[in-house]
Amino acid sequence: MDNIVLGYDDSEASQRALERAAELAKALGSKLAVISVAPLAAGGARGGGGVDSIDSPAKHAAELQQARAYLEKEGITADYEEPIGDPAEAIIEMATRANADLIVVGTREPSTLARLFGQSVSDSITHKARCDVLVVH
Repeated sequence: MDNIVLGYDDSEASQRALERAAELAKALGSKLAVISVAPLAAGGARGGGGVDSIDSPAKHAAELQQARAYLEKEGITADYEEPIGDPAEAIIEMATRANADLIVVGTREPSTLARLFGQSVSDSITHKARCDVLVVH
């Protein structure tokens, strides 16, 4: 397993995913890439809508700094990316570019409404990714 992509945010499940990705990268000697995606505001078209002011790019930059600090403490060097767009699509795109063998993401228990409208990032990734996906609870 040469390349691992981690989708990261500030949730508890994502922190556990960070720890698991770090363990795997160390044990397997894998290259790690970490991505935190700032979504577009509801109703915005891809590339044309505004950025969500609550879930801003600055917030995601800070999240990546937290991940970087943890990984550096663990002696792991990683690549970092903070795009704007649909989180699942951006994670899958990064995995494709990185020729990832594995995507690691945390999951939260989505509400019934979120499940009905397919708003779970981890569900979307597991259905669309072309590599293995580890969903950390």
